[in-house]
Amino acid sequence: MKAVVIGAGVAGAASAIALRRIGAEVTVYEAYPDPAGPVGAFLSLAVNGLRALESLGCLEAVRAAGFEVDRQRMWSGRGKLLGDVPRGRRADDPLRSVTLMRADLVAALRAEAVRLGARIVVGERLHGPGGRLHGPGEGAGPAGGVVDEAVAGADLVVGADGLRSTVRRMLDPDAPSPAYAGLYGVAGIARGVPEAGPGRTFNMTFGRRGAFAHLPAPDGTVWWSAQIADPAAPAEIKLGAEELAEVFGSEAVPRQILGATERIDAATLFHVLPPVPRRQDGRCVLVGDAAHPVGAGQGASMALEDAIALARALHSASALHSASALHSGSGLHSGSGLPAALAAFEGERAGRAGKLARAAAANRDAKTAGPLASLVREAVMPLVFTRMYTRSTDWLYDYRPGALPQ
Repeated sequence: MKAVVIGAGVAGAASAIALRRIGAEVTVYEAYPDPAGPVGAFLSLAVNGLRALESLGCLEAVRAAGFEVDRQRMWSGRGKLLGDVPRGRRADDPLRSVTLMRADLVAALRAEAVRLGARIVVGERLHGPGGRLHGPGEGAGPAGGVVDEAVAGADLVVGADGLRSTVRRMLDPDAPSPAYAGLYGVAGIARGVPEAGPGRTFNMTFGRRGAFAHLPAPDGTVWWSAQIADPAAPAEIKLGAEELAEVFGSEAVPRQILGATERIDAATLFHVLPPVPRRQDGRCVLVGDAAHPVGAGQGASMALEDAIALARALHSASALHSASALHSGSGLHSGSGLPAALAAFEGERAGRAGKLARAAAANRDAKTAGPLASLVREAVMPLVFTRMYTRSTDWLYDYRPGALPQ
């Protein structure tokens, strides 16, 4: 099976690994020269994402590139503790959430994909002439480029090209587009802030104008992310550490961290995407943010889960084919069990991603709440958050992605 993956970020690189593990011939095309480079800031992987990395054979490499986090603490803007729970896991789970830079996660995944024989081509963009993906033998059309030609000859096309997915638009010209979520973020690194608290702890402060996350790293730095509520999307995010310290001037610890900032790593608008009605067409399929930008700190983990679920669905379908068909070299292609495999993948993933997207919406609403809602949260959250946390997250952290062929 010839597979073309569009996008070499987390979803694309993980898909390349998983598809190589089931024997597919894989080429990954990435529009940017270096998809692992300084794109984004840090991210966290909960235990469901770590189990996916274990299935992909990358868990130890990712652990070595980041650090483990035990606890998650929620704070009011006045410094009142609102909740203290295990970070990204059940209390009795031996795995610990891992935080690392996005670039390091992508680099580890790409290295494993290349080691397994995947080909990664950077600096080449999918154009998608005519607003649709062409089938094998149809040609790429006058506006097509290198990637369009590769797509035209592929048995399987995986759209791992993110929130503004070209593959999604080609699957359905009327597919929904992302919209501003009422939040924008800035992330950076500070140093020498004793008030940041103990290591191996993720902290979220609900401030007057947004939320502020921080966690002390083993090297003495403090990794932070400021999420600012604004109903109008700024044309350009120009806030530096000094301006952010004014935004969080009423919140003591965030203000101190921002005052000790050494560098700004990323600034971005947060977006939402309505449910995507068409995620596959029997030959082409969407994974990761192209299909379901879930947020809630689970974007990378969901992309890793997608990659494994896709490969397992394809592998199960190929096992159902007769030995004579497989030995003939026809393999699994669009004329065989591929449509059923992609439909099975979509059916498995849609419910889980949809449930998480609803949880992420609730988290986002909490960060954009007004003053009255903030007072209610400060009064109620200490009474219910710790008790409700397990009930509301066990379904997420108990997920087992399954094994891939060695």
